[in-house]
Amino acid sequence: MTTPQPITGTALTSPALTNAAPTSPALNPDRYAQHTGLLDAAISTVRAIQPIQAVGRVVAVRGLSVLVRDLPAPVGATVRLPRLAGPHAPRGESGEVVGLAGDHAVVMMLGQAVGIRTGDEVVALQSAKTAGVGPSMLGRVLSGLGEPVDGGPGLHNLFPQSLDPAPIRALARGRINQPMHTGVRAIDLFNTLGRGQRMGLFAGPGVGKSTLLGAITRQCAADINVVALIGERGREVKDFIEHSLGPQGLARTVVVVATGDESPLMRIRAAMLACAVAEFFRDRGKHVMLLMDSVTRFAHAQRQVGLTAGEPPASKGYTPSVFAAMARLMERAGQLEGLGGSITGLYTVLVEGDDMTEPVADAARGILDGHIMLSRGLAQRGHFPAIDVLDSVSRVANDVTDSQHQAARRQLVRSMALYREVEDLVQIGAYAKGASPETDLAIAMHPRLTELLRQDLSAIDPFDKARARLLTLAGQAVTLPPAPTSHAANRR
Repeated sequence: MTTPQPITGTALTSPALTNAAPTSPALNPDRYAQHTGLLDAAISTVRAIQPIQAVGRVVAVRGLSVLVRDLPAPVGATVRLPRLAGPHAPRGESGEVVGLAGDHAVVMMLGQAVGIRTGDEVVALQSAKTAGVGPSMLGRVLSGLGEPVDGGPGLHNLFPQSLDPAPIRALARGRINQPMHTGVRAIDLFNTLGRGQRMGLFAGPGVGKSTLLGAITRQCAADINVVALIGERGREVKDFIEHSLGPQGLARTVVVVATGDESPLMRIRAAMLACAVAEFFRDRGKHVMLLMDSVTRFAHAQRQVGLTAGEPPASKGYTPSVFAAMARLMERAGQLEGLGGSITGLYTVLVEGDDMTEPVADAARGILDGHIMLSRGLAQRGHFPAIDVLDSVSRVANDVTDSQHQAARRQLVRSMALYREVEDLVQIGAYAKGASPETDLAIAMHPRLTELLRQDLSAIDPFDKARARLLTLAGQAVTLPPAPTSHAANRR
């Protein structure tokens, strides 16, 4: 079989296409019948190409938006301004059509709008968003456009992939029945993840979120990791890659970065590119861990785009498209029926003032298959990882653990809940020993449970070893005699 040539055209060319060099190995008819063959992405990309050269003219620049007259391009189309061509953008500065106003297209730039003037030519490139993805991305740090930003060589053997594919049909999803161990005891033992699950990591600033993400990336049982750093501070990106992730974690990871000083469209595109990379490896039978930090900053970027396009603000200034975009983004993770691969999604949600009911956090909880809460109180006491086991939940935990594990988890969770009810009394020495034998036992178990949940995240803790500790503690929770309370309580 001959090798197809990269798709080009005289009227327009797409960076995603000209960088792609798809090959044609023997196709599996079953995979093709399930719409997961190697040519599917290329076919969808060809359909997205503008068949003719569509050209408009700039008539106004208003804030983040550029109004373009007589540009017959649909919403979502990629455009460029050839006059702004330079060393860093040889084809011209790129943008995207985000809305329509009468006979004007509302364009938002992927970069800066500086230098645009009335009458500038605007050329449509593609009617839908695509990017080249491939195995050469492993171990690399990429921009939202899929270009390396780590100073390494260029990418090769890339396959065109849609950044915004059609939603997965509900009945095409496979059941989640296999665990995805992370190496973090508080998660693996009490909020077990499953392959294909979507889990939220809810945290305020400064409670160890980045360190926890780095540990999961290094230690988890996935074949491939895809990390999307959306809206991060520029300083924190290199710190995360070199300190939290490290060479061991980076070797099997694709990192996609769009910092907070980049345009809202670039931040949105980076999140979509990360999903597209994860889908590429999933369709080739790999178990992928997708970590996105953070969904909140993705929502902020989508809010800016929505307001620019003329949407009315709703809850706390968020436009309706924000919550639709969040659902569409997070529903891309999962496990498909008949495929060997999966995408397990871990999405961080930044909570303003530790308010778990703010709009983005509230919407995310309704979309995801569970949530892990990081507690500022635990972090202030030096308890890391600062995971609040009682406030966290995994909706598939019972489907991916055995009955013995489930019984032990319930026993210890009940013990932690009983201790929390009397914690204040214990701390001030006001608890009367003997008031409740079950509570006395919970107080005695508290130091052992705290030791189990605390962990040095630089060291890997095998799941079998951690599970054995869980079962041992559960047995002790039934037979251990109550420990003495404080001296103040003994004097009562």
